[in-house]
Amino acid sequence: MNENYVEQDSLRAWLLAARPKTLAGAAVPVLIGLTLAWVDSRQYITDSFSWLAALLCLAFALLMQIDANFINDFFDYVHGNDDACRRLGPLRACSQGWVKIASMKRAIALTTCIACAVGLPLIWYGGLEMILIGIFCVVFCFLYTTHLSYIGMGDLLVIIFFGIVPVSITYYIQLHTCTWQVFIASLACGLVIDALLVINNYRDRDNDREDGKKTLVVEIGAHAAEWLYLSLGITAVLAGVVFWINGHILAFLMPFFYLLLHVLTWQKMRRINHGRQLNECLGETARNMLVYGLCVSLGLLLV
Repeated sequence: MNENYVEQDSLRAWLLAARPKTLAGAAVPVLIGLTLAWVDSRQYITDSFSWLAALLCLAFALLMQIDANFINDFFDYVHGNDDACRRLGPLRACSQGWVKIASMKRAIALTTCIACAVGLPLIWYGGLEMILIGIFCVVFCFLYTTHLSYIGMGDLLVIIFFGIVPVSITYYIQLHTCTWQVFIASLACGLVIDALLVINNYRDRDNDREDGKKTLVVEIGAHAAEWLYLSLGITAVLAGVVFWINGHILAFLMPFFYLLLHVLTWQKMRRINHGRQLNECLGETARNMLVYGLCVSLGLLLV
C-alpha cells in the first residue's frame, strides 16, 4: 500500500486536518500569560492563581486553533484555493479527499461547540465579559479565512488574537487586572507569531496574487516582506526590555537565542526565495516561536 495513502475520515486523516504542528501558536501566548500571572501572584503574595483556570485557558486556545484549521481547510477548498497542482504548502484534508466535505462541516460545528463549552467556566474566574471575548474569538475565527485574510487583515488579526488577547486575558483571568507591561509582552508575542503568517504568505505570494488574495506580502512585495519578517523578531525581543524593567533580566536576555535562530531562518528564507522548499523556513519559524515562548517563560521563572 502507498505509504502516503490516507483512508478517508480515518483517525490519521483527522490528525492531519488538525495540523498538530500549528498548536504551538495557540499554546505559546497562554504559556506566557500564565507565567506572567504566576510570577506576579508570588510577588504580590496572593493565592488567586488557579490551575484549573489555567488548563481551561490552554484547552480553549488549542481547540480554537484546531477549529481555525478546520475552517481554513474547508473554505479554502470551497474557494478553490487548494488546487493540489499549484499548492506549495502542506497538503490539506478536504482538497486531498482525506476528509469528506460533509464531515468537515460537522467537525467545524462540533469543535466550535466544544471550545465554547470549555471556555464557558472561565466566566467564574474572569466575569461575564469572558462571554464577549469568546464570541469575538469565534466570529473572527470564521471571518479570518472567509474574508479578512483576502484584504490584508491577516497580520493584524494574528497580533490581536495570538498575542494581545490570549496573553492579556489569560493574565486577567488569574489576577483580575492587566498592566501595561503585560500588554507590551502580549504585543511582542503577537509579533513573533505573525512571522509564521509572513513566511507562509511569502511562499504563496504568486498564487495569492493570481487568486486576488491581497495579503500584506502581496501588497508590499517580496523584498519588503523579507525585511518585515526580520523586523518582527527584532522588535519582539527588544520589547522584552519591559521584563528587565520589572527585574526579570533573564526574560529579556534569553530570547536573544530565539533571535539568533530567527536571523538564521531569515537568511535561509532570502536564499531560497521561491517554491516548496520555503516550507523548511515555515517549520523553522514554528520552532523559533516555541523557543521564544520557552525562553520568556523560563527567564521569568528563574529570576
